[in-house]
Amino acid sequence: MFGLLRKLKRRRLLKRAFPPGWIRILEDRVPFYKNLPDELQRSFQEKLKIFVWEKHFIGADSLEVTEDMQVVIAAAAVRLILHLDLSFYDRLTEIVVYPRHYRHKDDNAVMLGEAHHWGTVVLSWPAVEHGLRNPCDGHDTAAHEFAHVLDRATGHFDGTPPLRATEDYRAWGRIMSHHFLRLKRGNPREYAVLRGYGAKNEAEFFAVATESFFEKPLLMKKATPDLYAVLQNFYGFDPASDPTCGFS
Repeated sequence: MFGLLRKLKRRRLLKRAFPPGWIRILEDRVPFYKNLPDELQRSFQEKLKIFVWEKHFIGADSLEVTEDMQVVIAAAAVRLILHLDLSFYDRLTEIVVYPRHYRHKDDNAVMLGEAHHWGTVVLSWPAVEHGLRNPCDGHDTAAHEFAHVLDRATGHFDGTPPLRATEDYRAWGRIMSHHFLRLKRGNPREYAVLRGYGAKNEAEFFAVATESFFEKPLLMKKATPDLYAVLQNFYGFDPASDPTCGFS
């Protein structure tokens, strides 16, 4: 029942025109958007407008979440599912945005972002902006947290999102586990491609690998080609051929 209602709602949202002012935001603030072919820009716009109009954006610490912020954050989310289905974000209901890095009350740890089981992503706005200003450094907080949402689409944070085909799971499990364990052991090849935070657990490994896949595609393709291949098969995209961080 809920799935049918969501489908009908999205069908109505698709009929609404893409706000012209959003194109300026994308061109000014989202580096990878300008490098998309025209047909992919249209698909990107369709998914982005549904994401913005469907999800709830909540400002924390008196932050007013502007339309610019919504579009930029949605762009980071939609980039991951441009060649997938919007249903990967069905479990996501709200995005909480802080005006600065924030702290957990229990351990006082400084946080840039997090994704929760109950359908909430929390982001530091400066961290989102930093990730976009530095599109090829392998560190993108928004991409990292939205990768967790893709992972959670199976019902668990376990480093394995819903894959395209049943036969993909064997290669995924073997290759992701291989590189996760090598990162945990401090292997230089993995450390050249991936942030050490990915050694925390399988879910963090997938999120960190996603950051590097989009932001360090040439290095990943050269240093860990099998890891690059399974991520390319999942995301349906070859960022090494994208001029943003790959070959022009």
